[in-house]
Amino acid sequence: MWVTSSLATALTPTAVALGNFDGIHRGHQQVIHPILQHSSLLPGQSEPINPQERVNQKGNHIYPTLATFYPHPREFFSGQPWKLLTPKPEKVDQLQRLGIEQLVLLPFDRELAALSPEQFVDKILIEQLRATHVSIGEDFRFGYRRTGTAKDLHAIAATYGVQVTIVTIQTCQGERISSSLIRQSLEEGDILKANRLLGRPYSIMGQVVKGQQLGRTLGFPTANLEWFPDKFLPRNGVYCVRVSRPSFPDQWGVMNIGERPTVKGTCLTVEIHLLNWSGDLYGQTITVSLEQFLRPEQKFASLDELRKQIQADCAATITFFETQE
Repeated sequence: MWVTSSLATALTPTAVALGNFDGIHRGHQQVIHPILQHSSLLPGQSEPINPQERVNQKGNHIYPTLATFYPHPREFFSGQPWKLLTPKPEKVDQLQRLGIEQLVLLPFDRELAALSPEQFVDKILIEQLRATHVSIGEDFRFGYRRTGTAKDLHAIAATYGVQVTIVTIQTCQGERISSSLIRQSLEEGDILKANRLLGRPYSIMGQVVKGQQLGRTLGFPTANLEWFPDKFLPRNGVYCVRVSRPSFPDQWGVMNIGERPTVKGTCLTVEIHLLNWSGDLYGQTITVSLEQFLRPEQKFASLDELRKQIQADCAATITFFETQE
């Protein structure tokens, strides 16, 4: 997938899904779906065709594109770092799975923030991205001081002959699907709810690095994960997880997020014990998918008590996965 933060190097023409898309949750996926359909249609056709045959009336390939803002507007306006559900590498991975061919990271700066709704459509969507179709959520806001609405975008784009699809707000069990609700669920350790809203397990991608290797002394060696610094981590505690890496089948594991108070830890760590597996993962990039929250992190009176609890956590994880299959 082509990833660019320069409009000058964007592949055009495009069918564009426009928004923040932090999490690529079920609501976001509904916004993305129309551009995949549009870029797979030839004039006069009603059924999608092979992605390799995506062309417009001039014979140009139409690139299904997701255009988002970087840094996140919240970070720009607050001046404070904003943790993301899907940092760029994770977002790229999820978008590739959906069939997106291009990710355009629109540099969110004072110049972009000052554009009027009309200027945004003209300069960004029409002139730079050469959009043939745009898809947005009904709550999308854009332009100076977020004065432009989804209906405004539809009306402005229509003057250029560009179709705009406005996707209604998606709900799950009576609640609006949103990145904010997913964050709240993760903070509370409600992984099952977060995963329902996402439409997939919440995951953490990173590289395995050397830690203090204390797990080995307890009989439970762990992979110490170096996650992306702008990644939003869920509640500290112990989780049932699936671990995936290139060219290997998924494996069950137990993950701990926390400061390891029993061994007087002083910094936050993410450690994974793979069940029924031994080997060297150092330097490998893995993706850890969270399936169930087992318990909060706690301090034990002794290493022996900690060892017994880890044994119980492993047994609970095996039981959980066996009931899922």
